[in-house]
Amino acid sequence: MLDLTKLTTEQRNPRTMELDTFSSLEIARVMNEENNRVIEGIDRVLPQIATAIDWAGEALNAGGRIIYLGAGTSGRLGVLDAVECPPTFGVSYDTVVGLIAGGEGAFVKAAEGAEDKAEAGAADLDALDLESRDIVIGLAASGRTPYVIGGLTRAREVGCKTVAIACNEGSKIGAVADLAIEPVCGPEVLTGSTRLKAGTAQKLVLNMISTGSMVAAGKVYQNLMVDVKQSNEKLRVRAQNIVMMATDCTREQAADALAASENNAKRAITMILLGCGADEAAAALEAAHGHVRAAVEAHKA
Repeated sequence: MLDLTKLTTEQRNPRTMELDTFSSLEIARVMNEENNRVIEGIDRVLPQIATAIDWAGEALNAGGRIIYLGAGTSGRLGVLDAVECPPTFGVSYDTVVGLIAGGEGAFVKAAEGAEDKAEAGAADLDALDLESRDIVIGLAASGRTPYVIGGLTRAREVGCKTVAIACNEGSKIGAVADLAIEPVCGPEVLTGSTRLKAGTAQKLVLNMISTGSMVAAGKVYQNLMVDVKQSNEKLRVRAQNIVMMATDCTREQAADALAASENNAKRAITMILLGCGADEAAAALEAAHGHVRAAVEAHKA
């Protein structure tokens, strides 16, 4: 029989043994206090997160992909982070990919048995035509999910960099990956419910990796998302605001530059900062591998 008793995420929290007698305010207070342990757990693994950011940035700059792999809540968090990248950073939906055990339907309807199939993790990666320049990041709060182990094992066979994110030390998925990120946040308020602190920890780590890697790929200038997609009125106004903040220009100037650059905020910013046309800005950005700051500094030099 599978023994889960040694996993931190499966142990009982001594501070919530009488949870069913707590008032609503007491439940909210203890959950909020316990969430502070998430930050403490992540603080201890920041060096490992930084390595994952470096590797993910290298994958993107080499034309590779970031691929998340998980089951249940962990899988959903990977999918969530992946689908937010295209509108935020202007990348294609094939650049950051989220795989969940049981397929896309498992995102909205639990397919708990799917996580026990190691071969399914490998098969799902095979279906993506995995390449060595990709990075595969496996998520499992428990750190023992066969689906994730199978996927990480296959990724290493292909030659990919592999990262495991678990909320227990010495995890099985960490043992089969090149890098283990294991923020331990203590037992859950509700015993074994890893959608709580463990889920929060995994989401925060994923946010750091995807955002940091996009900075490395030139999708950010200062702290502005300069490749944001303008797919609705709010985002069109946001693009104007981004150009204005990056260049200290007027809204009219921002709108004109965006129109001239085919609504490319990064190119519009470069045009204004360099005082040039759209084609020259595009050439400067291409020479700087898409980094606005590098394009501007090269022009000044």
